[in-house]
Amino acid sequence: MVKVMPLRVGEWTAIGVEVLLPKTTLLAVTAGPGYIMCGALDVQLLNERLKDRAIVAGRAVGVKTIEQLLDAPLESVTDAAQALGITAGMRGREAIRIMAEAAS
Repeated sequence: MVKVMPLRVGEWTAIGVEVLLPKTTLLAVTAGPGYIMCGALDVQLLNERLKDRAIVAGRAVGVKTIEQLLDAPLESVTDAAQALGITAGMRGREAIRIMAEAAS
């Protein structure tokens, strides 16, 4: 099953996506030019093999819900996310706010 839901993050609306798979759940929240995702995201791949795409993304590990993803500290972020001011250790909600502001 796939759930797509609007999420209020400050004054912006982000989109949450939850994909229920056998033995795992994929979680992502997107706003503006980027997204945050659960531990399934391969930041190293994005930074190295897909560097030319300048993907703005962050990864949080150990999360099981969209709300946990927003509240968790990001374990790693892409180079493009760092260029926007998003850092490892930053809460997902703050990263989404920065992404949303970048689109304004």
